[in-house]
Amino acid sequence: MEKDSVASHNINLIERKNIVLTGIKKINSFDDCEFFVDSIMGSIIIKGDNLELIKLDTFQGNLSIKGKINSINYLDDSKKIKTDNIMSRLFK
Repeated sequence: MEKDSVASHNINLIERKNIVLTGIKKINSFDDCEFFVDSIMGSIIIKGDNLELIKLDTFQGNLSIKGKINSINYLDDSKKIKTDNIMSRLFK
């Protein structure tokens, strides 16, 4: 399956300790408090404490994270543009 042909997007959150996402295109950035990813349904910010990347399968678009999940937020295009601008200014 090609990366662009991922057909579905799902989020499975287990007791706020583990999260599995499908339909992920790429990880833009991450640290122990926040993951910023692009999915086939738009950009997502996952916030929490002690977040850790467990598994990333870019071929099938699967992502697994463990830690305390505090929020999952989808961004509209205008917020993504603002975030991209901030990121580009930080890394000039």
